[in-house]
Amino acid sequence: MLAVWCPDWPAVAAAAAANVPASAPVAVVSANRVVACSATARTAGVRRGGTRRESQARCPELHVARADPDRDARSFEPVAAAVDELIPGIEVLRPGLLLLSARGAARYFGSEESAAERLVDAVAAVGVECQVGIADEVSTAVIAARHGMIVPAGDGAGFLAPLPVAELSAEPSLAAPDRVDLVDLLVRLGLRSIGDFAALSPVDVASRFGTDAVAAHRSARGEPERPPSARVVPPDLDVEYHCDPPLDRVDAAAFAGRALAEKLHVALSAAAVACTRLLVQARTANGEHLSRTWRCAEPLTPEGTADRVRWQLDGWLTGRSGSKPTAGVVVLRLEPVEVVSAGALQLGLWGGVGDEDERARRALVRVQGLLGGEAVQVGVLSGGRGPAERVTVVPWGDEPVPDADPAAPWPGRLPSPSPTALTTTRPEITLVGAAGEPVGVTERGMFDRDPAVLTWGSSSWSLHGWAGPWCVDERWWDPGAASTARQVARAQMMLEDARAVLVLHDGGRWFVEGIYE
Repeated sequence: MLAVWCPDWPAVAAAAAANVPASAPVAVVSANRVVACSATARTAGVRRGGTRRESQARCPELHVARADPDRDARSFEPVAAAVDELIPGIEVLRPGLLLLSARGAARYFGSEESAAERLVDAVAAVGVECQVGIADEVSTAVIAARHGMIVPAGDGAGFLAPLPVAELSAEPSLAAPDRVDLVDLLVRLGLRSIGDFAALSPVDVASRFGTDAVAAHRSARGEPERPPSARVVPPDLDVEYHCDPPLDRVDAAAFAGRALAEKLHVALSAAAVACTRLLVQARTANGEHLSRTWRCAEPLTPEGTADRVRWQLDGWLTGRSGSKPTAGVVVLRLEPVEVVSAGALQLGLWGGVGDEDERARRALVRVQGLLGGEAVQVGVLSGGRGPAERVTVVPWGDEPVPDADPAAPWPGRLPSPSPTALTTTRPEITLVGAAGEPVGVTERGMFDRDPAVLTWGSSSWSLHGWAGPWCVDERWWDPGAASTARQVARAQMMLEDARAVLVLHDGGRWFVEGIYE
């Protein structure tokens, strides 16, 4: 197998879309975390997983862009077209990484080295840098591409053995989502190199870890991770969409692609199979034929299929491949090239299959589109002394920035545990001692008498215990802040029915601020 890898592709695509020089530091963020960055940004101290603010503090001239899979796919189409023109039969794993058979390329160009050089030149001609790796297996070839290596036949295990075990999770398109947790566990077990992991018995790995660990172990040993599918593709699984009028706009093509993806997965479900390699084909009104194969480590979901169809049509119709069709698309066809048992496709929480978080995100965005951005809000951990003060509510999709730093010292802050539920109206209660006298808080921050009975509305409970009070004296040093300064105290009360409440003493009165369930 021959792998062509374009380093830091999301950052490269973001820079190209914003007309930022390739030498400028660029970072791509998602959920306020860096998911990709350019080599220049890494030199300045920017790292994947770091926060946006931390990265900008380390590199003030950093260009920050939001993660956009559609942008990445559109920008990668010229690279895929350049490679496919030189060596037909490519498979796209993800934008920035593609595969093809090395045997035919080596025979045509005389050697594997010559084929790799021609591919690097072809990709450079479209203004992109890449690295090529050749090895017996797919995952080994991808790792070899990251190192710019050609691994001799049969020496995959020897090439992988000295590498850090983290290399097994470096490429998400070839691993399950929890591969990072597996690698972290292996490191804590003392298996720091791929060779250490490969030395384990396959029986021990299968009995101790899950399915993805078995696949990773086969990869570490240089064995075929996913052999050619022995399942014959059932007939009549191919689906077509005849476009009338012809499709020449990306939005209309994307709509047709989504409908076709749903139709394909209905047929796959009826045949009890799932697709792992998909061929997207299109025919124009002038008889031009376009095709591209997408390969996936995990079975495709309807959403994943629709995304790949949309990306591919976007690349074709906008002419980013360098050969824009001369007419609109009249026939769109999806063909499952490789299928596996439908048991490999897990049902999701939301009644379907695929990434539940992504489906929930889309649903929330649609609610915002119908009702406004403020209709969907999320809580962000903030700084403060009371439980309500420690929650900053921001609209869904906005940067989750708290009103105050939660890591700062907050004298008088309520200790753990926090209440399960907060009251919005702060109902007033009565707290009295054993003789019926009202309970107050002294200037020294102590109860003036032991609490014995709590009355809330028409109900009263004997107290089986309490904790506190915790006093807060805010802005006492600022004479001009009389309107915002306050002296309050909080306490936790255990009721006779084993429930607990958080009470607040403010202005000589008691209120319920939270409930422990």
